[in-house]
Amino acid sequence: MDERDRSFGELISKLQASIRDVASIANGSETEREILLEFGVLAEKFVPILDDLSDNDKAKGSSPMRKAVESLDKEFGRAKVLIRSPNAREAVKQIDDLTHDLGRSLGLVLFARLDISTEIKQKIGALHRELMNTNFTASQMTSSSASSELGFGSESEVVVEEEVEEEDNIVEEERIILDINDIVLQLKYGDDDQLKCALLGLQHVVNGKMVNQEWVSDHSIVPILINRLSEGKQSSRLAVIRVLRSFASQDAKNKEKMADDGSLSVLVKSLARDVEERREAVGLLLSLSDLNTVRRRIGRLQGCIVMLVAMLNSEDSIGSNDAHKLLNALSSNTQNALHMAEAGYFKPLVQYLKEGSDMSKVLMASALSRMELTDQSKASLGEDGAINPLVKMFSAGKLEAKLSALSALHDLSSSTENIQRLVSSGIVGYLLQLLFSVTSVLMTLREPASAILARIAHSESALVNPEVAQQMLSLLNLSSPKIQRHLLQALNSIAAHPSASKVKRKMREKGAFQLLLPFLTESNTKIRTDALKLLYTLSKDSPEELGEQLGESHLFTLVSITATSISMIEKAAAVGILSNIPIADKKATDTMKRANLLPILLPAKSSSSATSTSTDQAELWWEESIAGVLIRFTTPSDKKLQHFSAEHGAILSLVKLLSSGSPLARARAANALAQLSQNSFSLAKSKRSRWLCASPSSDAFCEVHESFCKVKCTFCIVKAGAVAPLIHVLEGKEREADEAVLDAIATLIQDENCENGSNYLAKMSGVPALIKVLESGNVKAQEKALTMLEKIFRIDEHRLKYGASAQMVLIDLAQSANSRLKSTVARILAQLELLQIQSSYF
Repeated sequence: MDERDRSFGELISKLQASIRDVASIANGSETEREILLEFGVLAEKFVPILDDLSDNDKAKGSSPMRKAVESLDKEFGRAKVLIRSPNAREAVKQIDDLTHDLGRSLGLVLFARLDISTEIKQKIGALHRELMNTNFTASQMTSSSASSELGFGSESEVVVEEEVEEEDNIVEEERIILDINDIVLQLKYGDDDQLKCALLGLQHVVNGKMVNQEWVSDHSIVPILINRLSEGKQSSRLAVIRVLRSFASQDAKNKEKMADDGSLSVLVKSLARDVEERREAVGLLLSLSDLNTVRRRIGRLQGCIVMLVAMLNSEDSIGSNDAHKLLNALSSNTQNALHMAEAGYFKPLVQYLKEGSDMSKVLMASALSRMELTDQSKASLGEDGAINPLVKMFSAGKLEAKLSALSALHDLSSSTENIQRLVSSGIVGYLLQLLFSVTSVLMTLREPASAILARIAHSESALVNPEVAQQMLSLLNLSSPKIQRHLLQALNSIAAHPSASKVKRKMREKGAFQLLLPFLTESNTKIRTDALKLLYTLSKDSPEELGEQLGESHLFTLVSITATSISMIEKAAAVGILSNIPIADKKATDTMKRANLLPILLPAKSSSSATSTSTDQAELWWEESIAGVLIRFTTPSDKKLQHFSAEHGAILSLVKLLSSGSPLARARAANALAQLSQNSFSLAKSKRSRWLCASPSSDAFCEVHESFCKVKCTFCIVKAGAVAPLIHVLEGKEREADEAVLDAIATLIQDENCENGSNYLAKMSGVPALIKVLESGNVKAQEKALTMLEKIFRIDEHRLKYGASAQMVLIDLAQSANSRLKSTVARILAQLELLQIQSSYF
């Protein structure tokens, strides 16, 4: 069988036998005994390693491993010949080199199979280092020196030694040349395993100074490696990049060979691969970035900057740091800085805004205004310091700089995190100054300036200077429609702040109502809606002043808007303004009645489902406004007006609002129902109403009023089905409507019908709801609930049934309640016969 076909196991066995022969011959040598004994010990250390390799299945089928073992066999064959040489001293010199060659061959074994066990790798690595660090020649030189001093040696021996050394050097050079040629061939054409071995060999000959940079250039080693990088597997690509990094660090000419577009493109692709390959690739690109041509070309390679930016946030600290350095190097080119910003890395762009030339600043600001930025990106730009230099460009730059900076600031202002930065930059004063300017060349800047003001106004910082709102208000009639809308949005935002009472008062003092009322007839729906919203907000705090300013024509206009607008927000604002007019203004009420306000409002509300719950803010506002208007039309002092409201379906709409409206709408609905119910007993008691009502029927009899009740005639909340939803409001978690609901329920237990009302409330489970108000309501609600419970507990049945559940709550109130409650609590405790037992609480 041919030797190359011999099994791996047989090859290992042959090598081990050869090693034992070498060790035996070395141990038996009489010449240079000490040095050869040491070499024999080194040789014997190969045996256990070879045993491990023989048992390793991964090593057996590897072609590079087989070649590495054959190389060791060849080297030990040379050792056997050298030790047996009659010229022992010359043999020792060659064994010194041979030991290093054995170390290199053992290194090939280490790299032939990267997936062998860690233990085997450690053994091979330790022996490899020991072999490479061994120096027999130094020992021999010491020995030779001693011999010369004693007179040993002759001139003929020296001549012979020189001739032998020369012949050996020629042989060694020929062997190196053959090995190098193999390396070049394997680099070009070898498979991945062969390529890895060739790369290791290449590192040995380069590090061992067996070849120079001229040889690397003549054999086109760098282009060969770049070519293999583009087609190799991950493990070989990693090794190739490491060799290329080594070449780049040794000679600038090697960098130039990697600086063409094709080579750089191949390297950039490695940025998208696994962590180790990315780390090596970015390190190599950073090394190459010393060259201006490389920095210019890298920025143009598709995806390069994006991948570098992605590496900034990776967990690989080395790769991230190198990516950061490389991006900084590339940022010397303005186009690269823009590409980085598009990829989400804004610091170079911000640096240009701060310290670049005027042209660079305009370029960066213009590009920034065209970018599709996420909220996170806008916040990052603000955090990186983009706001202040842009404001400086806007305030002090030429027209082109102002326009580009303002456009960029407009985009950044949509991020809530940047609002405070804009306010702190002092931009508000510059924006107002621009809006008041009449310089024609600046007119194009007024619209984005007003839009920025509208966004800044969302921050409470806008309230720091109350003059800002007044200045914007005075600009309303001097501006174009687009600017008017932005100013109205800003004013609405300012007025909506909880702490804006002082600002709103100043606005009213400066004639806000007079300035805003003309907008009721504005043809632009959006502007009209914003003006209505501001009128509503300002009038909440000053209804009397609103009533003074609103004429009959204004009221008719508001009702017309309610009837014709398709915008729910506009309708809600218009009705909200009407609800803010003082109830005592009878003239306004009469005008609304003549304008048919209720027929417009109530059918729209009655058409909605009784059980639906609106979550839309405009719908909720609409319902709150309707309920506010109905309070005006149900005032208890005007029964005629109440009948007018009932005839148009007001009571049904109010009952629905108890279930579907917001807490404010429920409170207002309960208030209106309470006003209606105040007159129910007197109307039911009357034998004949002054108003035409249908003939009574048996199902119309009301157990509370002990009369035949009709909703539209007696306004009976029992027959209207309002009691259950009123009690349900008290049972809920929201407490805003408690007082109004209690007022409505209290009308059922007035003195003349207290017992009937108490029985009905107990029947409807109203007593536990009252007790809950004692536990969690405010003081006013607690006071109302206590008054009602005191009346209900006068009836023995209810006192016995609910007294125990009320007892602990009452005792707690007696201990901690407001002083205004204690007398009522004491009376109820006396009713429950607990006063004497618990008298210490008082």
